[in-house]
Amino acid sequence: MKAHESQPLLPIARGEGVWLVGTDGRRYLDAISSWWVNLFGHGHPHIKAALVDQLDRLEHVMLAGCTHAPVVELSERLAALTGLGHAFYASDGASATEIALKMSAHYWRNVGRPEKSRFIGLEHGYHGETVGALSVTDIPLFRTAYGPLVRVSATVPSPDARAAAPGTTALEHARRCAQALQAHLDEHHAHTAAFVIEPLVQCAAGMAMHDPEYLRLARALCDRYEVHLVADEIAVGFGRTGSLFAHQQAQIRPDFICLSKGLTGGFLALSAVLTTDAVFDAFYDDDTARGFLHSHSYTGNPLACRAALATLELFEQTDVLAHNRATAARLSALAEPLTHHPRVRHARQMGMIWAFDIDSERSDFARRYHAAALEQGLMLRPIGRTLYFMPPYVIDDAASRWLVDGALAALAATD
Repeated sequence: MKAHESQPLLPIARGEGVWLVGTDGRRYLDAISSWWVNLFGHGHPHIKAALVDQLDRLEHVMLAGCTHAPVVELSERLAALTGLGHAFYASDGASATEIALKMSAHYWRNVGRPEKSRFIGLEHGYHGETVGALSVTDIPLFRTAYGPLVRVSATVPSPDARAAAPGTTALEHARRCAQALQAHLDEHHAHTAAFVIEPLVQCAAGMAMHDPEYLRLARALCDRYEVHLVADEIAVGFGRTGSLFAHQQAQIRPDFICLSKGLTGGFLALSAVLTTDAVFDAFYDDDTARGFLHSHSYTGNPLACRAALATLELFEQTDVLAHNRATAARLSALAEPLTHHPRVRHARQMGMIWAFDIDSERSDFARRYHAAALEQGLMLRPIGRTLYFMPPYVIDDAASRWLVDGALAALAATD
């Protein structure tokens, strides 16, 4: 809040497609999809219509002993898309991480191996800011203050392609990092419940991208050492990386998938944890203590589930992934001046995510750039010195030009 003494909060009155409109009428291109949640633009009519229809039917009922059509249909659709036939719902990404961690450790307890209660995450990984999620989050800014509350998990080297040694390809770097994972599991698998990873892109680590080979090798290692593989698809799912789910590019199936953000197209808060028959079966018992005791009052809220169903319908009714490929190609071409800018390092793109590491000595670069971008009519919030674009999929050529021109102007105004 102290930062807002010099940079006041931006009051937003409404959203229209890729645009946010301030109370003063100024328009800002939402180039980060309001923290990566908006897929098809603000106020999309199909999702709005579904919510209006649901409001006339049922706004909420607890899932303790009850059920309703939207949550059943959403569960069936997610199962068909992922091959994981069981869903547990919550409200946000961090809660999804908590659920996956608890469910994994409780699974091992239920099958007679309670010693398997530790977790592994990637270096610089981020999986949320609740206490359990912080245990697999390797960013000191978020975790240090709560150190006494957190049981810190092990970390293994990130396959981030930027960290590859000179002359080493992203593929080779991924394989070397997988060797480090193997070495850790070889020593600690007896006490390890799960390995948690953001597939293909570690977003809060500065859009750190890695080769799918790492996921293939991680899946094989988790199988060999009897460790769950948890795919945190909260930010990278629903088409962001070019496939519906990022892990699909490695042709693997995780034991758990965490979903949120784009799940409802950016309309309502909802998260889901999907898992296997084997995990479900370990909890299926007359003994309540063996059940998964984790409660959210708004679990499987009908309005949120209808928004998610409407979002999935948009994927079904239009070839979103093909459309995104064409959009990405055009935006990448427009972004060439930024890609080759003398202050840019490690320009990279995957699906509908672009990232550019900026050469700057200033520790407050992100704040200064954000302010300069607002002056250009852009909502951009760099992560440290990494500028990134993650716009709604409906961005057109005119808005793409606005984005690139404004990003360059903001860079010129920021040292």
